[in-house]
Amino acid sequence: MSRVVSRFSNAESLARGAAEEFVTKMAELTAAKPTVNVMLTGGTIGIATLAAIADREDAHLLDWSRINIWWGDERFVAADSADRNAVQARKAMLNKLPIVEANIHEFPAADAGLSLDEAANFFAAELASTKPHFDLAFVGMGPDGHICSLFPGKPLPTAGALVVVEHDSPKPPPQRLSFTYEAMNSVDELWFVVAGGDKAPAVSAVFGDNPDQLPAGRVRGAKNTIWFVDQTAGVETWGC
Repeated sequence: MSRVVSRFSNAESLARGAAEEFVTKMAELTAAKPTVNVMLTGGTIGIATLAAIADREDAHLLDWSRINIWWGDERFVAADSADRNAVQARKAMLNKLPIVEANIHEFPAADAGLSLDEAANFFAAELASTKPHFDLAFVGMGPDGHICSLFPGKPLPTAGALVVVEHDSPKPPPQRLSFTYEAMNSVDELWFVVAGGDKAPAVSAVFGDNPDQLPAGRVRGAKNTIWFVDQTAGVETWGC
């Protein structure tokens, strides 16, 4: 496996650069495989990247009928809540592209009649039934080094589990559903999109001598890990 760092002057150029690489990668994958599975992420730079994808003319030419959309994690709130990553992604990208609705796999919402734990079991059953092979996942990172809804100081998920619940997230809303470290480490390519000076210490830690101290340092793509980092997030690590 390899790790590549692509550095950008600011968040806007990062989003455009990651969007360009994403469209190129999707064209390659859809030319080679009948089905492609992609995880999206939320957060400011994650959603900006999705919007940049939708703005590209070549993104509209992709064969979206063969691309399945998932999320690395989700806030357990009502289906129409603006806090949901899926709602933000639909507004930024999905509603603007010819994506097949049946290919969009959202985590259950809080108003679906299930408790948080029941929702996790329901989604895990869907994964067991469909057995998706994840080709690419966008990954954001918080200032504390969290990824998805995997936070520092929390117990590690049970071995073999693909989905974990978070009942008391240190960042609101408190209830979350998330893929586990094990699940994220099975993805072919992890693409980190990280911008902002508040992320600089966490970036430095992940690229330091003890990366496993943070959730972001515990995951690596099975084939490739690519970091898209802007100047302010990378300044402590590369002085850029």
